[in-house]
Amino acid sequence: MLDHTGIRTSDLERSVRFYERALAPLGYRLLKRIPGAAGFGVPAGAGENRDPGGDFWVGQAEPHTPRTHIAFSAPDRAAVEAFHAAALAAGGTDNGPPGLRPIYHPRYYAAFVLDPDGYNIEAVFHQG
Repeated sequence: MLDHTGIRTSDLERSVRFYERALAPLGYRLLKRIPGAAGFGVPAGAGENRDPGGDFWVGQAEPHTPRTHIAFSAPDRAAVEAFHAAALAAGGTDNGPPGLRPIYHPRYYAAFVLDPDGYNIEAVFHQG
């Protein structure tokens, strides 16, 4: 099991604003700020994250090349759809609208958005 992951961003404040909005439908919140970085996660008691700083971090630095793909679990289809709408409203670019992706498995329901730095961010529900 992964404990945490992170990406580097060209504009930390822009990314913080994007992820606050895009990940809210999945239960994620900004949990910690340190100089040059921000941690996001599901608040204690609401999920499996044990790190009070979060399990997804963004840090101010030259973005990774090639850009990383990160998939976040969603509790249902509605959350996948809300993620997609929120991410687009926050400045993301559509990279695959909500829908079934049977190539992965018959109930794989997901949506994909490119964040402001071009990372491929996904919300997925496996009971779709």
